[in-house]
Amino acid sequence: MARTGVSDPKPLLDLHKRVDERRPPLRALANACGPIDRWQPVEVEESRKVPVKVEPECRWERRLLTQTSEGIIMGFHEDSLMHSDDVEGCVEEHMLLYPHGLQSLHSLQALVPSLLRLEVETALEKLGLIWDRTYGWEMFLVMMRTQTRSSFPNADLPRHFTDATRAVLVDWLIQVHEMMHFQEETLYLAIHLVNCSLRQIKVTTANLQLLGMVCLFIAAKLEECLLPEVSGLCYLMDHTYTKHQLLRLERKVLCGLKFDLTYCPPLHFLLLFASIARCSAKVVWMARYLLELSLLEGQCVVFLPSQLAGAALCLSRQVLLEPPTPEGEAAWCLASSIHVGSETALLTMMHILANAAAKAHTRETCATFIKFSSPETMHVSRHPGLKNASALLGVRT
Repeated sequence: MARTGVSDPKPLLDLHKRVDERRPPLRALANACGPIDRWQPVEVEESRKVPVKVEPECRWERRLLTQTSEGIIMGFHEDSLMHSDDVEGCVEEHMLLYPHGLQSLHSLQALVPSLLRLEVETALEKLGLIWDRTYGWEMFLVMMRTQTRSSFPNADLPRHFTDATRAVLVDWLIQVHEMMHFQEETLYLAIHLVNCSLRQIKVTTANLQLLGMVCLFIAAKLEECLLPEVSGLCYLMDHTYTKHQLLRLERKVLCGLKFDLTYCPPLHFLLLFASIARCSAKVVWMARYLLELSLLEGQCVVFLPSQLAGAALCLSRQVLLEPPTPEGEAAWCLASSIHVGSETALLTMMHILANAAAKAHTRETCATFIKFSSPETMHVSRHPGLKNASALLGVRT
């Protein structure tokens, strides 16, 4: 991207001799090549086909509660379960989300608070998110409270930016993140900082790529042990910007966000839910793929991280159609009790993710599709069920 803006199709970095061939080249933000079908099945599986109702596009807005107490967010207190009927001011009817046909849900409701606490503490310790189980439950409560600051009331961007432009920037950041071998949390925090910065500070279209790199640099300072040189970051941007410009925009972003960098990524909720629900490795990889696709969808910023994680895990289970086990279903009941929201909101998120997965192999923003098509990720992005994921969900109500 040249200094004049996003209209220059010059590649940002020539990766032909620096990375393997399976990674797509880093493109300028206005690269307007036609769609390419990159989907190749790695296994044959016949999916259930159900007619899908097509609805006109609409603006996505998160419906807020008039109260945001800890009990409403989680759906229960430590000592007793909170029912949605007792909450006044709810715009939507909230309910526990559970697998269809699970008959033992009502008998497990009384056990959810104490049983869930033990499961959460065990899962957090197993995932390495805590060192001392004594503070596991308190940490989980903090995660549930702070996530309310991670979503936005609507998906509107400043008028000189579009969702397509944002998607190309996110796709480029995913490629840079993979090349630098950063932690997954760094990517989610960087995209969150981009979303906040676009709404809090004035950024021109010509500086959009610089903003993305600055947010990735800030996220790396919080999550990584080793940091790249600033000159190396400028090299990745083809020296379109100077070190002085990068550091100056970094100060502007930090001041614009008032140094509030608190963020609990949806990946943590996803791994927590999957651990409690005893999900298989392939289900987890599929859910991680769907969750990363949500970063490209501008309308997903209105949802809470825990809601996105729950939707990705639900869709992953439906796509893979793995046979359930009694232990897994009981654990899934506990995991799904954490994700409290309306069934309509859950289906909306699942449809967004399903549509994104079905089109991922034809879009120019294909870094995530290629990333999750490797043997290390069990080729989940090429699973045949993703082409019919929308049919698996049935008619949207």
